[in-house]
Amino acid sequence: MATVLIVAPVFALIASGYAAVLFRFVSETAHKGISEFAFSIAIPALLFRTIVVSEFPDVSPYRMWGAYYGALAITWIAALALSALLREGRDTGEDGVVFAIGSVYGNIVMLGIPLTLSALGNEAAGPMALILSVNTPLLWLCGTLQMELVGRKQTGSALTVIWPVLADLSRNPLMLAIGFGVVWRFTGLGLNPVVDRTIELLARAGSPAALIALGINLFRFEVKGEKLGIVVMCALKLMAMPAAAFVLAKLLGLPPTAAGVVVLFAAMPTGANAYIFAVQYQRQVNPVSGAVALGTLLAAVTLPVVVWVVAGVR
Repeated sequence: MATVLIVAPVFALIASGYAAVLFRFVSETAHKGISEFAFSIAIPALLFRTIVVSEFPDVSPYRMWGAYYGALAITWIAALALSALLREGRDTGEDGVVFAIGSVYGNIVMLGIPLTLSALGNEAAGPMALILSVNTPLLWLCGTLQMELVGRKQTGSALTVIWPVLADLSRNPLMLAIGFGVVWRFTGLGLNPVVDRTIELLARAGSPAALIALGINLFRFEVKGEKLGIVVMCALKLMAMPAAAFVLAKLLGLPPTAAGVVVLFAAMPTGANAYIFAVQYQRQVNPVSGAVALGTLLAAVTLPVVVWVVAGVR
């Protein structure tokens, strides 16, 4: 019952967003404004406040990154191999990279943050920040570099690929919130009660707004294209990656909360950023779109199991 109380409200809010578009209470473009509010204001406020005021378990960032990104690397390699098998004689290399991105790039912001905080509480904020601080730039950079390598498109130095990623990172509200939160925490000044209450009100809106936006956004994703490829991507993302993360978290001796964050984040379904990556290169657009839609639907079944396992370990 405790697991249901954690997971059911999360997916109920996603379903509410989807239903709002389906029954035309809001337009399909409503997700843009809600998403901008959630990811530019509310969730940054949530991250900033939790980092400043929460008590964090003592955990090595290297072990955290080793568990999460080790699982990601294992899944990435498996995805490249399976992509080549699925499209034998038709695989261009670039298709394989996009297939791998669709198999590892989870929705750890829209869905991962609300669900993980609900399951593990504010003490999960520190471990979450460690993963969030490097996830998007690392995945985008690795994907871009590999696309350049397999496509032999590199015409300049590596800096020409890396610089746009670093520039985007410096303007990312989530990264800025994490950075400012860490700096302010180290000052030891805390938060003025009025400021704290204001930020808390914004933070409370973050998770519901993100989940509603996700539901609205799902309306444009369709399960079409290579059905087997979509199923394989979902299996890798929802089962293989969290299983690998669970094993690595155990081997690296992560404390329960940190291990829970690693496994839950690894279990998130394919996110919209993987679709954006596919559109940018015009490769595997339909399969990745299908993985976003089907993966989010299947996550309603798989995530309760993962939450139950994480709760049992704790």
